[in-house]
Amino acid sequence: MSDTPVLSIEDVSVGLPAGADRATAVRNVSFTVGRGEIVCLVGESGSGKSVLAQAVMGLLPRGLPVQSGRIRLEGEDITHVPASRLRELRATRMGMIFQEPMTALNPVMTCGDQVDEVLREHTSLSPEQRRAKVLDIIREVMLPEPERIIASYPHQLSGGQRQRIMIAMALVLDPVLLIADEPTTALDVTTQAQILKLVLDLQARRGTGVLFITHDFGVVAEVAHRVAVLRLGELVEIGDKQRVLQHPVHSYTQMLVAAVPTLNLQQRDLDGDAPIVLSVKGLAKTYDSRNWFGRRRRVDAAQDVSFEIRRGQTLGIVGESGSGKSTVARCIVRLIDPSGGQVLLGRPGEGAAHDDIAMLPPRALQPLRKRVQIVFQDPYRSLNPRRTVAQAMVEGPMNYGLSREAALARARELLGLVRMDPSAMDRYPHQFSGGQRQRICIARALMMDPELLVADEAVSALDVSVQAQVLQLLAEIRGRLNLAMLFITHDLRVASQVCDQLVVMSNGRIVESGPAHRVFARPEHEYTQALFAAAPGRGFAFGRS
Repeated sequence: MSDTPVLSIEDVSVGLPAGADRATAVRNVSFTVGRGEIVCLVGESGSGKSVLAQAVMGLLPRGLPVQSGRIRLEGEDITHVPASRLRELRATRMGMIFQEPMTALNPVMTCGDQVDEVLREHTSLSPEQRRAKVLDIIREVMLPEPERIIASYPHQLSGGQRQRIMIAMALVLDPVLLIADEPTTALDVTTQAQILKLVLDLQARRGTGVLFITHDFGVVAEVAHRVAVLRLGELVEIGDKQRVLQHPVHSYTQMLVAAVPTLNLQQRDLDGDAPIVLSVKGLAKTYDSRNWFGRRRRVDAAQDVSFEIRRGQTLGIVGESGSGKSTVARCIVRLIDPSGGQVLLGRPGEGAAHDDIAMLPPRALQPLRKRVQIVFQDPYRSLNPRRTVAQAMVEGPMNYGLSREAALARARELLGLVRMDPSAMDRYPHQFSGGQRQRICIARALMMDPELLVADEAVSALDVSVQAQVLQLLAEIRGRLNLAMLFITHDLRVASQVCDQLVVMSNGRIVESGPAHRVFARPEHEYTQALFAAAPGRGFAFGRS
């Protein structure tokens, strides 16, 4: 590893607009990234991680100026160089992989044209030479059928394939520095493992320095050489991965590490005689469509899915993207109509009596909807940005006959239950953090006094510390209100924290199910074993000091 760093950040401060919650997005931050080194930048949302990455790439908006310090790329000061010089450096000497490839890629250009655009702008290669180089990099990032891939549009590829296209664009001209900003957050565990292995292989082979931004400490344990910890724009700790993750010094780092969910599941004593709240029998969902040529296409998104959930218990569904887990959740809530099977909702106090909501017409569903509520993955998209928290929370109960005064009183009570100040009722969604918005969504779902709460990837977009708080909150609510809960996730660490029963899905079918402690301790199906083997940082011993 060369002694000369490819990236040197020296006492850098980036300002925030007037009226922000603090004066600077990052303040007096200094660290380096060496050739062939991976430095992971961690911290909660708002800590300044992405701002620092954008400062390096020269992508900061006008309202966030670099106020002081220097950013050097292989010794060249690029802090305030002209836009023309930054344009020359991007892709040739520094490249960036963004978090969400679907928003970073141009939807009306083929993937091949988008990689080729980098070569057209920065090289004098002929069209034939460029095409050969595009095919070479597509093969290097291990995408199948390169000729088909370069002729495809982004929407025609999977999330993992789109991320590989982003990696190809970033590395096609062999930059000395690669910035990866949460590149695996939205990916399921097996695809994430593939992308991490690809980045590690390419980085080792090319000797690229990597600044890797993530809030997933399993990923940090998997890829980092050194770890830098940001808190509210300040660098509070930096050091070797083993030292920082196993023996953190700063109290903030200790808090983050302590919040990392483990794969060690604590078995709960369950009431086997508790009433069955939800019984799913042979649930199926099939999509039929026709292409431009009239050919019929059939997709079995869910087939022969069966399970049951008892009062006070949580059943988790895990699997890769496309496994059918969210389809099952949406069929149960009747956001989509099942193609077959039964969704039986138990009648309180009536023994084995159930209402089958699978095939009921929409009008007949209205009295039953309040008994099943859902919390979605993205709380910002789940809340109307033009409505206050109070308006969002009282709408449902008032539709079922509760007076406005009673609904407001219940809203204040439930905001207290999810540890939100009642003053939040007069504010709008954009005035809260991601974790606070998710707490509001949980409180809104509880306003209907449901018997079943469905959480569809409800914590996957949250920081590790906020995630831990929301998981603890869900466990407390389940215990206090004696709810049944259906928990959808692709994160096995999260599943281990909340689930009593576990269902593993692949290609629309259940491949394994049983008590969560048994599935975690002795997975039987090869697909389940592969999921556990792919969990990042699985064998790493995080410090809890």
